Amino acid sequence: MASNPTPQRELRTHRPERPAPRVLNTAEHHAWLARRLTDRDRWLCRMLFEHHVLTSTQIVDIAFPGRRAANLRLRNLYQWGVVHRFQPHRDRGSHPMHYVLDTAGAVALAREEGIDPKELGYSREREIGRAFSLQLAHTVGCNGLFTTLIHRARQPGATGELTAWWSAARCGRHWGDIVTPDGYGRWREADRDVEWFVEFDFGTETLSRLAGKLARYERLADVTGITTPVLVWLPSAAREANARRALTEALRGLDRPARVPVATTSGEATGEPLDMATPRWRRVGASDAAGRVALAALATLWPDLAASAPHQAGHRPASPTASPELAPPSPMPPPEPARFAL
Repeated sequence: MASNPTPQRELRTHRPERPAPRVLNTAEHHAWLARRLTDRDRWLCRMLFEHHVLTSTQIVDIAFPGRRAANLRLRNLYQWGVVHRFQPHRDRGSHPMHYVLDTAGAVALAREEGIDPKELGYSREREIGRAFSLQLAHTVGCNGLFTTLIHRARQPGATGELTAWWSAARCGRHWGDIVTPDGYGRWREADRDVEWFVEFDFGTETLSRLAGKLARYERLADVTGITTPVLVWLPSAAREANARRALTEALRGLDRPARVPVATTSGEATGEPLDMATPRWRRVGASDAAGRVALAALATLWPDLAASAPHQAGHRPASPTASPELAPPSPMPPPEPARFAL
């Protein structure tokens, strides 16, 4: 006969309680938050607004010294209604917790920008609905390419730094009338800058459609006067080999193929599938015997290519937007606070 009458449900891991949504939206709650949100908390809100969803592992990589510190802070932010979280279904094992921006975080971000929260274009239903999006794995995977770079740059003695990271949504607002990359990045190492567009291929679209994007990148280069490498990440070595043939054929059909520098890699090219900085990039058009180069060495594939920032003259928004265009957050986090705000 059982001697412990404690119900099984009370033995489960504690689930932190949150105030009702009505309470989270009050002026009193936002005033209470004002003295508790650190610079890093506010930066994380901007990152979630820009990139939609980040896993707990990615947040550790970009902003915290370790998982325990991240879990403690994220638990507070969740309880305060600054972030929301969900865990997608997995047949075996479990996914890490996924985080999106919640109402209190969006209001704090809007007030920092000096705009009404309604002008921000934020929708709590849309953000939480990402838990069911068919694009969730693609978004998280593409974000992982950049969070891995930030993690690398945060290590002691690191020589490189991610200086720009634009989401697919931001790219779409600026160039979506021509082409919508999955992201834009800029890496600085040894006083040399390299910028790129990324196409994160999950194996869900045909290779002909992937290769067809090169004509649009050529048009973008013609319109802007800026030539930017296109880095294509593919899930497997076999997929990369097939894609390289399709991309090579597409380049031959362009009027000015030199305006579209393309390099590929696969998740099987190195031990760390998403580490863009390692020697994993091979120029399309080069022989199969050509070696792979690191991200910082991309310029060696195209010696005449000079880096230039896409937000300068020559680039323009694809169409006017109803919501104010917030500046992209700095990819690197602010200095860590001396202690957590309670």
